[in-house]
Amino acid sequence: MNLDATQRAVTLAVGLALAAGLAGCRVHVDKDANGQEKKVQVDTPFGGVHVNTDQTTAADLGLPAYPGATVAKDKDGDKSADVHLGFGEFELRVRTVSYETPDSEDKVTAFYKKAMGRYGDVIICRGDSPVDTPAATSEGLTCADDKQGGHVKISRDENGKESVELKAGSKRHQHILGFEGSEDKQTRFALVALDLPAMVESGSGKSD
Repeated sequence: MNLDATQRAVTLAVGLALAAGLAGCRVHVDKDANGQEKKVQVDTPFGGVHVNTDQTTAADLGLPAYPGATVAKDKDGDKSADVHLGFGEFELRVRTVSYETPDSEDKVTAFYKKAMGRYGDVIICRGDSPVDTPAATSEGLTCADDKQGGHVKISRDENGKESVELKAGSKRHQHILGFEGSEDKQTRFALVALDLPAMVESGSGKSD
């Protein structure tokens, strides 16, 4: 999931509603002063899709905000996103918020490595590979991306290399910190809380 594309997530929610074409399907869209969709609710007899932007904070993700950091906008002008899909037993939720600070990546990493410790082991990744030990959390979360697991790519640096990520939790319930590059001497980073369907955990490690 590209975390700069909150607006596309909103558009997707509307598209799902139109594709459903079901009796009882209800679509509600709230727009900001510029006409941009900031809240979309799609409800059907089988479930729904809810997308909210600019209402999520670090506290909503169960993490503290970095001291002195300010909320940063993406290229679409959004500061955060909360995307929730629920259809029967299928539940998927992604919450994310971006910040910027004049402090270095090392200082931000040290702060969140401690803060994310409330969710168990914290692993440091660059792409699909661990940077340090442990290489996996006690709940089985690794840096590797597999066919049935959930994996969030925050960004790449200016040379096209994967940025550093911190991850804690299990395959189904993840907390992630990722760096989005520097701009105007500011370190930009994103916090993510990812809740995946039960099938991810039960099917992990199995190939088709």
